[in-house]
Amino acid sequence: MGILSGRAEEAIRLYMSVFSPAEIEQIVHQENGMVLHATFLLKGQRLMAIDNHVEHHEFTPAMSLCVTCDTEEEIDCAFEQLSQSGKVLMPLGAYPFCKKFAWVEDRYGVSWQLSLGN
Repeated sequence: MGILSGRAEEAIRLYMSVFSPAEIEQIVHQENGMVLHATFLLKGQRLMAIDNHVEHHEFTPAMSLCVTCDTEEEIDCAFEQLSQSGKVLMPLGAYPFCKKFAWVEDRYGVSWQLSLGN
């Protein structure tokens, strides 16, 4: 099964705990409990998720969700929580293009680029 198969709601709930503001707009379940359709907001950006029982290849870092964090505490916490049981693609630190940046792949295989706003 794919990395998110049957775990969409679990992933959404993790993301709700990592970012603020965050809001689940709707989760519709199938009879078997899998997510048929979900919409949620992370820092004002609407995202959708579904469970799928069809085998898929893993996600790649070629597509990332980019989040601009408002404070150092927010980026530090997001980095810590998203990299837990995941992979660090670029460590949290200062880079020529951003005063604080990290690129991580979470435990579900989703790639995140985190940057600290001005």
